[in-house]
Amino acid sequence: MATSFPPPLRFTTHRALTHRLVLSTLTGRPVHISQIRSSSPTTTGLASHEISFLRLLEAVTNGSTIEISYTGTTLLYRPGLITGSAAGSGASGGVLRHELPQGCTRGVSYFLIPLCLLAPFSKTSVNVIFTGLGVITSATETGDVSVDSVRTAILPLYEQFGISNNIELRVLKRSSPGPGGKGGAGEVQLVFGHQVRLPKTIHLLNPGRVKRIRGVAYCTGVSASNNARMIEAARGILNPMTGDTYIFSDVSSASFVPLSDKSNSGSKRKIGVGFGISLVAETSTGCLYSADLASPTSGGQPAEDIGRHCAYQLLETVSFGGCVSPVAAPSMLTLMAMGSEDVARLQMSRVVFGNEEIIGLGRDLRKFGASGWGIRDAPGDLHGDLVVSVVGRGVGNVGRKIA
Repeated sequence: MATSFPPPLRFTTHRALTHRLVLSTLTGRPVHISQIRSSSPTTTGLASHEISFLRLLEAVTNGSTIEISYTGTTLLYRPGLITGSAAGSGASGGVLRHELPQGCTRGVSYFLIPLCLLAPFSKTSVNVIFTGLGVITSATETGDVSVDSVRTAILPLYEQFGISNNIELRVLKRSSPGPGGKGGAGEVQLVFGHQVRLPKTIHLLNPGRVKRIRGVAYCTGVSASNNARMIEAARGILNPMTGDTYIFSDVSSASFVPLSDKSNSGSKRKIGVGFGISLVAETSTGCLYSADLASPTSGGQPAEDIGRHCAYQLLETVSFGGCVSPVAAPSMLTLMAMGSEDVARLQMSRVVFGNEEIIGLGRDLRKFGASGWGIRDAPGDLHGDLVVSVVGRGVGNVGRKIA
């Protein structure tokens, strides 16, 4: 007997493509996405990083079907069961290796953040190693945050939902964007071994005060003095704000990759050279604010400017107020919508909530069957924050329910 799917939900353009695919996988609703860069004369259709994400979805699920048109401008995705790194789904020894293409211009966080949303609802644990010439662990000019920000500013927030055990994000090999912002030949491993039936209902209504600041300054294939210069510039701005400021230093060598030169087959070149810094401020109530900045691929910006601008970026994020930073807001709201059928509340800044990405997420959740958000002014708040109330959909972990 053939499996009958409900009619697909229809979307257009490539905006929020990964999050729509994640919502489709969590809710079991097929999606039909059209007009993907249909008006672009040079890069029509799905990009290489988007196709790579579809391959990742296919690897961590069982029974998913993906249909792409000849021009790549139309995508039909029918989700399957989230199985994680189960044997027989491409994993070897409980570890799934996913190779990113050389021309990838997105950071590895582009793949990590959606995968972390799927991992708690998996049938088994998730253990994925991102490898290949396209892995970029630093922040990118396309807007992706570094692996350090995912590890220190996004994953700790899962503890608010009762998801905290056996979660680890390891940087096996650091890398920065290569020539033209493409590739870096890094390597990252995500271990997510805590699966739940339903996330807990949260009530985050008190941002608290910043009590400490932590960070990581990293450099790849360049002098270690760049780290010291970034740290000194950042601490010069942050130390008057709080005395508990500590920034780690991580120095790595760049990777050598073979050149595509037939006349000299043994020649190699160094890629993924650069430096950057990631900062996270933690408040007395456990809220996290983050900032991330890396050297541009064109060069010409000294390390002091990178550290100084990142510190100012962190202070600006803190000044927004609320209990969640812009980079973690989509993950928090999605987990709230996927929780039990109860009202979860989150205090957010007007600047963060008014972001185009958050408004689009609310519309997408509504289209996937979730309840609308309740919005009211936060009582007694001087920043003009909002309290966002989200009723959980109660979908939960279908794999654990079947098992």
